[in-house]
Amino acid sequence: MKAFYVASAASALLIAAMPAHAAVSVVDDAGETVTLAQPARRIVSLAPHVTELIFAAGGGDRIVGTVSYSDYPPQARDIPRVGDNKALDLERIAALKPDLIVVWRHGNAQKQTDRLRALGMPLFFSEPRKLDGIADNLEKLGTLMGTTPVAHRAATDFRQQVSTLRKTYAGRPPVTVFYQVWQQPLMTLNGEHMVSDLLALCGGRNLFGKEAALVPTVSVEAVVAGNPEVMLTAGMGATRSDKPLADFAMWEKWKQVTAVARNNLFVIDGDLVNRAGPRVAQGAAEICKDLDVARSRRPG
Repeated sequence: MKAFYVASAASALLIAAMPAHAAVSVVDDAGETVTLAQPARRIVSLAPHVTELIFAAGGGDRIVGTVSYSDYPPQARDIPRVGDNKALDLERIAALKPDLIVVWRHGNAQKQTDRLRALGMPLFFSEPRKLDGIADNLEKLGTLMGTTPVAHRAATDFRQQVSTLRKTYAGRPPVTVFYQVWQQPLMTLNGEHMVSDLLALCGGRNLFGKEAALVPTVSVEAVVAGNPEVMLTAGMGATRSDKPLADFAMWEKWKQVTAVARNNLFVIDGDLVNRAGPRVAQGAAEICKDLDVARSRRPG
């Protein structure tokens, strides 16, 4: 009987010493190694695209706090808010006791994320710059949440959608595109931004892809001199490429620009191109269609 109690006590000690889950570790988009003693159960998402990634990777029910504009999928609208990309409620975030905070690397205020790090909260920086990065983020978040099978399926599906588009449009004639971010001042994106990757997927060439700044300010004269065949911008809601758009009103007098002369002025749903989540594949498909419309309007 004594031997039984001794054995039972030894077994209990052995079980107690064993971790409930093995530690998980990944490298984030800032090049930092993120290690958790066990998969995350309480997550704070500090960007709308991050919220979409976490849901797609199978961890939506683990998000205990997020930021303004995290509205997709619809369930995300019910998650408590902890601020926005400009101002975070650090006390509320701390009170939520997260075991993982997923941060938008260049979209969240640096000083505030530094304060979160100083509090000892594990941070994963998410900022995919290429299409492949979205799939990688899905799988890495799946690792950190212990939802690898779901995350892997989502990543595989995304890669397949991108691969299909790449095969479809690989041989299409190139199209020079001016991507308008803002009118006053006139702003665009360079080749390091994901939008450039979407354009390239569809056979597009970013007019200002070689600019040094990620979001450069350019002149009207530079755009006119570059003579883009397409002008593209992001708007609210669904694509409305078949209607006159206030977004491009400033270009009406520049008839010598091919995009204006041929009415190749397109608006894409901003949520499908500005949020680095799985829906970017839908945005890419819309851009590819728009560039094909522009090709169809070439003379001869």
